[in-house]
Amino acid sequence: MYATPLRRGSRFTVACLLLLACSVLPSAHATAATGFDCTGFSCTDVSFAGGGGLVLHGTVIGPATPHSSTPGIVLVGGSGAGPRPEYQYEARAFAAAGITALVYDKRTIGYSFGHRDFALLADDARGAVETLRSTPGVHADQVGLWGFSEGAWVAPLTASRSSDVAFLITLGASAFSPLRSQTWSLATTLRHRGETGPLAGTIAGPTARLLGETGAFPAAGFDPLPALRDLRIPALALWGQHDVQVPPAESATLLRNTLTASPSVTIRFLHGGAHNGRATTDGFDRLGAAPAPGAPRGAFAPGYFDTMTGWVHQIASGNLPASSADAPPPQTMTSADPGRGWWTSAWMQLTVLAALVLGFVGSLVWTVTHRRSFTGPRSRATKTASLLARLLACSGLVSVLATVAYAVSILASNAQTLGPILASRTLAWLSLQVLALLTTALLAGTAIATARAYAGLLVRHRTALGILLLFGCLWTAWATTWALFSV
Repeated sequence: MYATPLRRGSRFTVACLLLLACSVLPSAHATAATGFDCTGFSCTDVSFAGGGGLVLHGTVIGPATPHSSTPGIVLVGGSGAGPRPEYQYEARAFAAAGITALVYDKRTIGYSFGHRDFALLADDARGAVETLRSTPGVHADQVGLWGFSEGAWVAPLTASRSSDVAFLITLGASAFSPLRSQTWSLATTLRHRGETGPLAGTIAGPTARLLGETGAFPAAGFDPLPALRDLRIPALALWGQHDVQVPPAESATLLRNTLTASPSVTIRFLHGGAHNGRATTDGFDRLGAAPAPGAPRGAFAPGYFDTMTGWVHQIASGNLPASSADAPPPQTMTSADPGRGWWTSAWMQLTVLAALVLGFVGSLVWTVTHRRSFTGPRSRATKTASLLARLLACSGLVSVLATVAYAVSILASNAQTLGPILASRTLAWLSLQVLALLTTALLAGTAIATARAYAGLLVRHRTALGILLLFGCLWTAWATTWALFSV
């Protein structure tokens, strides 16, 4: 759902002014380079200035037979590259229903996998709204926004900042932050693949806070609710019955309770629909053939297009529907807040991680370099303490590094690094839990061996082993937080 930072691009002021003055550029059909199919419709390529003056390109698609004044709608896509052909089927459906649509290529400057600026994307959408409002044949006061997934965060933000937006449609909107939405989606994916252990809680808790608070997860804490509270336009919110990208039931309830200033709020669930409005049985598969070669998998869910186009015409006629909401479908898992405690905060985790790595590495180096002083004339007990100390340092170091790397990789790769499932756990996570038990046993063994050999140890040996045991206790607290002992 939510896919290396890039700097915001700039353009010459004169060029921006010229493009704003000539925002609608005539063209009989979209070029082959866009891959946008205009067969049976009237199409016009447009260019307009988005956020920061960046020039964006799109297509205005309307009915083949010109209308004197049609409603208009700007399509704001989800995360990722978002070229306009990706949403041409929604655009064509609106145009077929007598609603002129504008769909545009998403910016590639100031937006990347590692960087999100929803305010900048909202400025892009606002530029598209202004362009569509000035398009001949479009009723300027009846132009709205359609936002999908990430676009369902951007579109309300745009509408809250502009009095020119007449209505709002969202598909697959999350009422929670991007980070919380992503961890819920990952937890749902883990459950679907048979992983029902504590891994999901580790990702939604300490891993999420580590990435979110350090800025590694883009726009992690963006709150969509303030923009929704400011909306005073009719809103239609759609979710697939089997949406597994965002928590549909929770989001629907929260949106309905937040859109209190909106004169009309309609909440609908697409029967047999996935996050993107395609037909599915469980949210993970896609049913039926794609509408065209190269299109996303699966046919559209029944009623998807009719629900949106019928609602827009009702809004355009001035006959606002009474607010209503479908009963939400069962949601097998509730979303989890990453938490606010000091112990799991990013700065504390980084401090503990650094201390553990340095402590274990330092202890390992010391015990290896001073191995002969342990094993010279000393007793068998001192040799045992030395051996166990080296094993503990190695095991603890591997446990820390491997656990963090694996959990972060799952969140960063959208669960593409899970691996095989064994005993309701991924094999990698099960191995990490076994390693944690081994580390615990080595910690206990080192403590016992140190106590037995204490009288025969040199002062520096006692000090080194005591420090290692302290790091072992710190590791135990850390491992507990990361659910390595949870069943």
